[in-house]
Amino acid sequence: MATRSLWAAGAKLMAASTLLGGGAAGAAILTSEDPQATLKLCTNVPVRLFRDSVTAASIAFDYEYSLWGLPEGSPDRAKVKHEVHLRSALKLQDLCFKNGGIYIKLGQHIGQLEYLVPEEYVTTMRESMLNRCPVSSYDQVCEVIKKELGGTPDEIFTKFDPVPIASASLAQVHVAHLRHGQKVAVKVQHTHMTDTAAADYATVELLVNTLHWLFPTFDYRWLVAEVRESLPKELDFLVEARNSEKCLYNFQKLSPHIADRIYVPLVYWNLSTSKLLTMEFMDGVRVDDVKGIRNMGIRPYDVSKLVSEAFAEMIFKHGFVHCDPHAANLLVRPLPSGKRSIFGTRRPQLVLLDHGLYKELDFSTRINYASLWKGLVFSDAKTIKEYSAKLGAGEDLYALFAGILTMRPWNRVIDTSVDHLVVRGTESDRSELQMYASMYLPQISELLRRLPRVILLMLKTNDCLRAVNNALLQGSSMETYLIIGKVSSEAVIEAKFQQRKSVLTWISVWLEEILLNARLLAMQVALWSLQLRKLLQYRKALGYSVPL
Repeated sequence: MATRSLWAAGAKLMAASTLLGGGAAGAAILTSEDPQATLKLCTNVPVRLFRDSVTAASIAFDYEYSLWGLPEGSPDRAKVKHEVHLRSALKLQDLCFKNGGIYIKLGQHIGQLEYLVPEEYVTTMRESMLNRCPVSSYDQVCEVIKKELGGTPDEIFTKFDPVPIASASLAQVHVAHLRHGQKVAVKVQHTHMTDTAAADYATVELLVNTLHWLFPTFDYRWLVAEVRESLPKELDFLVEARNSEKCLYNFQKLSPHIADRIYVPLVYWNLSTSKLLTMEFMDGVRVDDVKGIRNMGIRPYDVSKLVSEAFAEMIFKHGFVHCDPHAANLLVRPLPSGKRSIFGTRRPQLVLLDHGLYKELDFSTRINYASLWKGLVFSDAKTIKEYSAKLGAGEDLYALFAGILTMRPWNRVIDTSVDHLVVRGTESDRSELQMYASMYLPQISELLRRLPRVILLMLKTNDCLRAVNNALLQGSSMETYLIIGKVSSEAVIEAKFQQRKSVLTWISVWLEEILLNARLLAMQVALWSLQLRKLLQYRKALGYSVPL
């Protein structure tokens, strides 16, 4: 019965998608100012819809059929479930590569949700989506360069490597040299992107709307609106260039205490267009390359701390946030002006790449979000509830919102212990989070529908940063939350100073700042005490009789 109903739903999905796609395609061709381009789009959409529908039905049937009759919690069910997860992840991976474009980006995002989706999906997507993106041929690259800059690569550059050093969902990067010897990175948009991006958007819109029509509890229409807004900006490399310069300016003006440790490649504007971007070439290692980081004399712990500081400043103080900070977009190198410490270590510098996806937080949203994180770090249930409601979660889903932000259940969120938000990355932690995700899927869908799109992108940014920290430290760090608590609280206090209306208000805010610093100091002392106890336990396990 369940299998028949599943196939019936799948048949309804395919029929409705084809009907809607065909009707929309015909109408679009008749009314379009460019029928040839529209015809190309409309031939791409049904193919993508068919792939999506077949893959979705195949995955759903595999789960239903393979797990049929196996008792919940039994070893046999666990073994079969692992095999189905792996098969389904590979099917989804194949779909992403065949469709390309934003499907690659969706696959990359799945690879960062290690506490919300099965490990098989995370591993499969993480190993492939960042390293096996589609590559344009050299002839296609030459075509783009000639169209955008008016000459072949050999005419524009003294050297141009025909083999790309990196390829992403929207573009690929080649190394070149300018006439004065400067080494540059040339980012060239894939030639098919204009057509496939439109097809991807149309496909996602039709599929999500159809799914919502068939299954009203499945409401991810917010995704359509986000794609509609963000994709054109990501396809315009001049927007990316302006974002990169604004990002660096914000650190220099608003966060001068860490500005020297943040770097953004220089843009060569005379060799950049909407489809081609020429930038200063950067040497460094990926932020998740722990061995490479250590080989440079840098501690992964220091890198994790710097990443947390940089993005806390962007989110809570700048209000202008890089929303795609996955490992391939963050490089680490030794601070050029820095020297080795007495212990032989070097200070890191974080290089930010790929500035295509940014979000601006208006003053109210920025301060409300900072206030919420302040409440989360200091286990303040009243503050969490108040500012969750102000950000759109409502008074009924604040606990779920807090859980999604921190990846901790509510009882841990409001726990007053110093390490109450730390995720240790153990199997029990992962299983617990995945259990909650499956239990509250309808509520999660409703929460995502309610939240403003800018907050949804903050959630995506959190997922990326959490994956980076997990790669560096095999879990989260209490130091990360101390930094978040400090910077978010500073942002809230600065906002109150700006809005002060009397001397008494000024004194009140000043006292609040003193109290905040005292609480942060107490948390830091508690953290040091915790680290010292762990060190003593470690030494004892090694057989040392003298503690230190």
